Amino acid sequence: MTIHSTAVISPEAELHPSVTVGPFSVINAGVRIGAGSTVASHVILSGPTTIGENNRIDSFVALGGTPQDLGYKEEATELIIGNDNLIREYASIHRGTIKGGGKTILGDNNMIMAYAHIGHDCIIGNHVIIVNAAQLSGHTEVGDHATVGGLTGTHQFSRVGTFAFIGGGSAVNKDVPPFAMVTGNRSQMRISGLNKIGLRRNGVSRETISKIDAAFRILFHSPELLHNEAIEKAKLELGGCEAVDELLSFIKNSKRGVVKRTKKK
Repeated sequence: MTIHSTAVISPEAELHPSVTVGPFSVINAGVRIGAGSTVASHVILSGPTTIGENNRIDSFVALGGTPQDLGYKEEATELIIGNDNLIREYASIHRGTIKGGGKTILGDNNMIMAYAHIGHDCIIGNHVIIVNAAQLSGHTEVGDHATVGGLTGTHQFSRVGTFAFIGGGSAVNKDVPPFAMVTGNRSQMRISGLNKIGLRRNGVSRETISKIDAAFRILFHSPELLHNEAIEKAKLELGGCEAVDELLSFIKNSKRGVVKRTKKK
């Protein structure tokens, strides 16, 4: 274990022998850090927080702080971080609340860029990119391989689907469908297309992309169809494709409603 002499580490913290801790960092009681993880200088880690293996935590990051919720009464809620994440300078991630299930969760292989904030009870999947200064309100859910653009904010309880791409400077107040590229401010948010580049880069087949594209045309480019009619038509014509089924389930189970408006051609 390589720990700088100026670091302050509680005897009630648990660090794997291979963990590195830089100058002036503070690791409080209830923090557990797995093998191969690196904590840079001036980091503050509070518990209960579990950090997995091979994570890189850069300077001035604050993890596991108390949730910004007026109903929080010092309960022992958690922050759980998986493996192989990169958390850049000044990012912050808070613990959960009792009413939100008690856990904030960050999966594996994510990049959380500088100044980003992930609020209490958020659930972030795997291979997600949260770009500089994006702000995720409490209870936000982000699916695998999604990208949240810089300076973007999300409303509490909003969901961002798998492979979704949110353009920088957006304000999200509805659920963002899987595979969609969106941008805009609240009611003016629009779908600009299908995230084909992201799908191709991750090995999704042309056949599957074609079916998702066809589903998008039915769901978002068929003004003659009512909401439920569009869902049923897409299910009838394209159901059985795992990606399309995921898209339809996401829309059907949305409580906030989904972004539907499309960019004018």
